[in-house]
Amino acid sequence: MWRILILSNCFLLILAGDGGTRMARFSPIDPSSFSRPDLAVVTNIKLSLKVHFDQKIFSGNCDLTVKKLHENVNEVVLDVKDLDIESIYETETNTKCKYTLSQPVGEFGSELAIEIPPKEVNNYIFTINYKTRPHASGLQWLEPEQTAGKKHPYVFSQFQAIHARSFLPCQDTPYVKTKYEALINAPTDLSVVMSAIRDATKPMIGYNLHHFKQDVPIQSYLIAIAIGALESRKIGPRSTVWAEKEFIEMAANEFANTEKQLKTAEDICGPYVWGIYDLLVLPPSFPFGGMENPCLTFVTPTLLAGDRSLANVVAHEIAHSWTGNLVTNANFEHFWLNEGFTVFIERKILGRLESPQVQDFDAYGGTVELKEAIKVMGSNNPLTNLVVNLTGVHPDDAFSRVPYEKGQTFLRYLENTVGGPAVFEPFLRKYFDTYKYRSLTTDEFKAFFIEYFSSTPEIKNIEWNKWLHTPGMPPVIPDYDKTLLKTIDEMKQRWLNWDEKSGPVPFSGDEITSIQKIQLLQDIFESEPQPIKKLEVLEEKFKFTEVQNAEIKFRWLRIGIKAKWEKIVDPALNWVNEVGRMKYCRPLYRDFYNWEEMRAKAIQNFQDNRKNMMHVSAYTIAHDLRLKE
Repeated sequence: MWRILILSNCFLLILAGDGGTRMARFSPIDPSSFSRPDLAVVTNIKLSLKVHFDQKIFSGNCDLTVKKLHENVNEVVLDVKDLDIESIYETETNTKCKYTLSQPVGEFGSELAIEIPPKEVNNYIFTINYKTRPHASGLQWLEPEQTAGKKHPYVFSQFQAIHARSFLPCQDTPYVKTKYEALINAPTDLSVVMSAIRDATKPMIGYNLHHFKQDVPIQSYLIAIAIGALESRKIGPRSTVWAEKEFIEMAANEFANTEKQLKTAEDICGPYVWGIYDLLVLPPSFPFGGMENPCLTFVTPTLLAGDRSLANVVAHEIAHSWTGNLVTNANFEHFWLNEGFTVFIERKILGRLESPQVQDFDAYGGTVELKEAIKVMGSNNPLTNLVVNLTGVHPDDAFSRVPYEKGQTFLRYLENTVGGPAVFEPFLRKYFDTYKYRSLTTDEFKAFFIEYFSSTPEIKNIEWNKWLHTPGMPPVIPDYDKTLLKTIDEMKQRWLNWDEKSGPVPFSGDEITSIQKIQLLQDIFESEPQPIKKLEVLEEKFKFTEVQNAEIKFRWLRIGIKAKWEKIVDPALNWVNEVGRMKYCRPLYRDFYNWEEMRAKAIQNFQDNRKNMMHVSAYTIAHDLRLKE
């Protein structure tokens, strides 16, 4: 016998007759959101907030413009997580509103249902007075000593996938897109930046008021804010880079080619609608390589390699201006529509700015990463499908390289099937233009593709179910150009055949580029564990643990851990304490977990350092280390 507990419009928990519980979908539109935009939808957001660094909170209010979609609807349903709601008013009538706030459901937060007062029209503005909490999952608060300058505090946001609800009451689903504006009260000695156009900054006594406007409708996870001691440098006609002064010159040099990347993306995708494309280099605890916040991409300082070799991440975030921001997955079960498309466009940018050989070399490297991700997750794991079922699964728990690399592989296969880039790229521009400012599902994409290519007989051979709903590796791997791999294969054999007794190291490292070095080290990592004496000689010659290029250092540390080289343990743990990027921290911690003698040390290191991590990093690494939350 089953019993369903209902909370407002959302099915929350199903109690089974065996005493167990099953998590159900929170709403028909999005399994990760309590909101019901099919009944009453938020159409505009206006924030007025003050930052309190001493309390690590924001306080103020949020005005939500709401449109009822059905006459008999009597409430608007929102998502919140760890917010202190003080009062709610219907602004135009100044009517105090009744509301109910559910008990939290794990990491998903709570449902906030606001009673809609009777009016002749179906449009409302609700003013919600509230405060955030110090442990808000979407905010990272840094003490002065955690910053480069060591003098001022810092706060920044990361709301993808469903953490905007910890910053403001909202319909926290990518199905809903709204314009927003914000008025932020912050100390005079700190800068404020947001994913919007700066409208004005008004000096007051003891603080500044910063006004921002975003006139292109966006989903809640793209609202973004950072406040800290920042400087800026103009790097192009549409671009400014922001960073702490200790990194600003390095950042300006590293991202000097941003305008070239942006123009190339426009050639592929169509007009750029966001006005400006700025970059913010965040402190090291930022958990991702980049975050595609419109008008202001957030990037990790691990991209500052000194030779621009890792700046392709910026191409990825630029591509998101169309794939994810302009055209968006309806919910995170269709995340590949964001990330698979973005990697696909990123590599097209790379191919045009570098060469088709570099484009395919990068795609080959992505396939290698995909194989490892599926090996870790399990080849039969349903979360390795392109379209996943997130009923009862937090999107953070489903995050992996699969939607990125399996998604781009599928798109490359589709491109090859219909006749190549000359045929497929006009389809892409039509797709972006048709679905701009909208969110869609995989079925909608499939229908659009089939209709567009209805006169192309080859599409009848596409096995959609195998690609979309079958776990494991893609059914087809494209025949990538492997020209740049030939040198790596030769060097790999020289590496593997050499040992410290057979003479000097038979290569200098100057024979290949930085991206080739990364792939070479990846290939070495995937080989048998290397002799420790050999690693000691190579470290002495190349100083891999000291290199600035994070991708090279990361792979070298993994090679050392796989060899159970005890001298690599402290450098590896020190590095994961410095960088919060999950791409590096999660595999390294998993490697340590598999090294039984070092497992306890790694777990202790994580527990000592997790207070300095952003929530999503600490949450996922705890799962990797099999720690109970």
